[in-house]
Amino acid sequence: MNNFKKIGLTALAGSLIATSAFAGSMSVGGSAGIGLSGSSNKTNANGWSSGDSLTFTGSGELDNGMMVTTYQEIDGGVLDDRYVSVEMDGLGKITFNAHGGSSAMSAVDDTTPTAYGESWDLIGSTAETTAGLASKEGAIGGFATDNSFFYDMPEMVEGLDVNISYTPSGTETTNGTSTTKLARPDGSVSWALAYTGVEGLTVGYGVDDNGFNGTSKLETEVMYANYAFGSFTVGFTESEQEQSGATTSDDEFSAHGITYQVSDDLTIGYNASERQFGDKSADQESKALSVSYTSGGMTIAAAHVSMDNVGGSTAAVDDVDGYAIDISFAF
Repeated sequence: MNNFKKIGLTALAGSLIATSAFAGSMSVGGSAGIGLSGSSNKTNANGWSSGDSLTFTGSGELDNGMMVTTYQEIDGGVLDDRYVSVEMDGLGKITFNAHGGSSAMSAVDDTTPTAYGESWDLIGSTAETTAGLASKEGAIGGFATDNSFFYDMPEMVEGLDVNISYTPSGTETTNGTSTTKLARPDGSVSWALAYTGVEGLTVGYGVDDNGFNGTSKLETEVMYANYAFGSFTVGFTESEQEQSGATTSDDEFSAHGITYQVSDDLTIGYNASERQFGDKSADQESKALSVSYTSGGMTIAAAHVSMDNVGGSTAAVDDVDGYAIDISFAF
């Protein structure tokens, strides 16, 4: 009798495993690359670097029609981005970002067209500069943290995409004592709209806040437009950040860009941005001329970048010129 039970349970387990394997799938992908960069204030003698990413994606459809997907990325040997998403037919898709997710607004903080990276994101990071030099600032983004939710709503109006994200409170109470686990006492909701109802045109708007109260509260908003015609794509982004009851953190950001598709494989572009600071007299200005060439799974990209008044500094040493070259392979 016991042997019969063992055989029956083994058969049942095998049937369940087979059903699960039939309903779902697992895929592995990734990329690898070699880069060379340098700038007028970079102290590293060796400008070469490498990057690699290994991704695991598992998905399966439930009996009720829901599609569940899990994603894990190993970046440079370290577990990085990871999420679980549930897509419901006619009800949109909700994603729980355990790490590496964005808010609805920060996902579109700079959408200007470029052949290789944003003008403010290619050179001049703190890690590449000597002590005492200013650190660059990027686009005005949102305030998503780990363990946040992102909801892509179903299309209710043709050409209109609506995204909503929620970042929970960061206050934790232990044995009656309130401690700050994350730097936000309140949860925050971010949302973004994108309209693509006109051929070649995309316009969008988004808002976010950092979940603070009083003068610590920061509110951000962004608006953008991109238009593709023939081999050209042009676009601009404008955003601002306001501090409640104060002006020291009132910043403004603007960017514009243009790309030209020379061929199916070759693209050239120009991208520029400006960050205005509420507590500094100088504006950070960045300009980049970039090019990218793709052949199969290989991409070669390069850019020359000029940044003035990095971080709002007026020191001559914080006017930086540099370059970045990257050869990457996708598999």
